[in-house]
Formats: sequence, C-alpha cells, structure tokens
Amino acid sequence: MNDAHSSAPALSGEQIDFFIDQGFVRIDKAFPRHLADEAREILWRDTGFRKDDPASWTQPVVRLGQYGQAPFRQAINMKILHHAFDQLIGPGRWLPSGMLGTFPVRFPSPDDPGDTGWHVDVSFGTESPDFLDWRVNINSRGRALLMLFLFSDVEKDDAPTRILAGSHLDIARKIAPAGEEGMTLRELAADGFAASVGRPETLATGNAGTVYLCHPFLVHAAQMHRGRSPRFIAQPPLLPREPFDLDRPHCSPVEQAICKGIGAGD
Repeated sequence: MNDAHSSAPALSGEQIDFFIDQGFVRIDKAFPRHLADEAREILWRDTGFRKDDPASWTQPVVRLGQYGQAPFRQAINMKILHHAFDQLIGPGRWLPSGMLGTFPVRFPSPDDPGDTGWHVDVSFGTESPDFLDWRVNINSRGRALLMLFLFSDVEKDDAPTRILAGSHLDIARKIAPAGEEGMTLRELAADGFAASVGRPETLATGNAGTVYLCHPFLVHAAQMHRGRSPRFIAQPPLLPREPFDLDRPHCSPVEQAICKGIGAGD
C-alpha cells in the first residue's frame, strides 16, 4: 500500500475545486511503476501480438477485459486513491474493487479505429444489446467516477484520451429535466455534444502510474495513435455504494459539481 501518502489528504483544496469546475483531477505516481510493468506483461500476452515485433501489431485497438491479478488489484487499491475517493465521493459511499478494466490497448496505426467520437460513459440500462440505448441520469446511477489508469507512459502522440474540461456541467444541465429516467447515449449525442465542443481540450498524458479521476458526466474521446509505443490504459468505473443525493446538507464534490451544472443554489 502507498504508506507514504497515508497521513495526508490525497487531494488539496485547490485540486478539489478544480475537479468541481473542470471535471477531473490528475494524480501522479498514484501507483508504482513496477506494478505497471508487471501488468503490461500480462496484457501483452492477451493482445495476441508480439511486443518486440511491430509488424505483428495489425489492429489499431485491441479491447481486453477485467483483470484481477495482483498488479491490477494493488494498483486500484493504493491508499492515496482510497483517500481521494473518500474526498470526492464521501467515506463509505463507494465500493472497493478487486478488478481493473477494461483496457482499450491502442497501437500505432494509420487506420481509423472507428471509436473516436465524443461521448460520456453511460451507466445503466445495459441490458440493451445496443450500447447507444444505455442511459445516464442526474444522480449518475451506477457510476461514481470515471477513472483512467495509465499503465504505460502516454505522451501527446500516444493516443491520450481527450477530455473536454468543464463539459460535465453541460451534461448535468442537459439531463436534469429527464430526472430518474435519464437519457440514452443516442439522445445525448444527437447534437454532437454541441454545448461542450468549444470547451478547452485536455490530453490525459502522463507517466505510467498516473491516474485521472473524472466526473462521471465528463465528455471525452479516444483518438488515433500517431506515436511509436503502444498505449495501455484501464478505464474502470468507481461504483457507488449508495445513490448520489443532491439534497443532502453536505454534498460531496461530485454532487457539488452536478448542482453547479444545474444552477442549484444560485
């Protein structure tokens, strides 16, 4: 465990304010590089490609599932991350995980991977076979955070996830009228996320061991890999133990951001 961080809050007040306003926070050295190295060895075997032979990298993206082996389990359970979850969601309001995934492993390629559109990660209604019918609602049913775990060094040409900073506020305003029923991804994407596409774009770059904790309503997108080294990241949700409550006396930062988006308390 990350004992070096155990006696202090994971996030400063400034970082929490940034999360509320911009929809994400970056934590460097959230887990040790040796765990990233060990995890990549496992992931490489499952890609079906040879690490030392770029000619074998015949697809722009390979999607791998959930992983619960030791390096993955230890990475998601570092104390600094647990403390950050407590600060953003509230102690006792999120579920610990022994699994980490999914992994969209991206390879250098001139081919369009076909999955680079802006979107939010919808979180319920997943019984539908068409993911465009999956839903998100104002209480973010089924998801407390979107997380990006970097298991390789990711520079600007290595297909870093694109983030529209502040877009979570736009999504909160858009879905609020739909109440508990929420909206489908098809409905959300119908206008191409027009309210958010002019917002500043941030690239989720960093060294292996970096973690981005993102508001569940944050608009983000993949992109083509124009670099040389394959990119390994996990993008798991943090699951809530209880529903968000926008009317509680002391809202968590995630709840505060939703209230900010819908203008509650203005």
